[in-house]
Amino acid sequence: MMAALFAGVLTSATSVPSPMFAEGLMVVGSDRGGYLHDRLIEIENLQKNGILVEIRGRVCFSTCTMFLGLPGTCVNPDTTFGFHGPSRGGRRLAPKDFDYFSQVMAAYYPEPLRTWFMEKGRSRINGVFRIKGTEIIRMGIPACRTA
Repeated sequence: MMAALFAGVLTSATSVPSPMFAEGLMVVGSDRGGYLHDRLIEIENLQKNGILVEIRGRVCFSTCTMFLGLPGTCVNPDTTFGFHGPSRGGRRLAPKDFDYFSQVMAAYYPEPLRTWFMEKGRSRINGVFRIKGTEIIRMGIPACRTA
C-alpha cells in the first residue's frame, strides 16, 4: 500500500526538463518538480556516481529543491526556489502519509532549511513558498561560480 502511494506522491504536475550533463556535473535549468519517487531515484543515482549539481535555472520548485541536500550542490543567486508539502495530484494526503512524505523530503534539506520546511514550508499544498537563491546561499548552500 505504502509503495503504491509513494509512487503517486506528486509535488508538481508539470514535466521535468532534461538537465544538461558534463563529466561529473549536472546543470539543472528551470525545473518545476515532479513525482517524489522519480526524484528519489534520480538523487540516488547522482549520489552513487558522485555527480555534482549546479542549480542555475530561473526556477527550482518542488522536488527539484531536494537537490539542495546533495554534497557539492551550488545555486545561482537569481534562481527562485519553490517549496510546498507533499500531495497526491494536488489533494491533501492522510495525516500519517503527509508526515511521512514530509520527512522523506526534509531529509534532503540541510539545516536550517529542513527545520523551516517542517515548521512552515510543508504547510502549503496549492502554490509554493518562494525563496530566492540569495537567501538559500545565506542558509549555507554555496553560490555557483560564474562562467
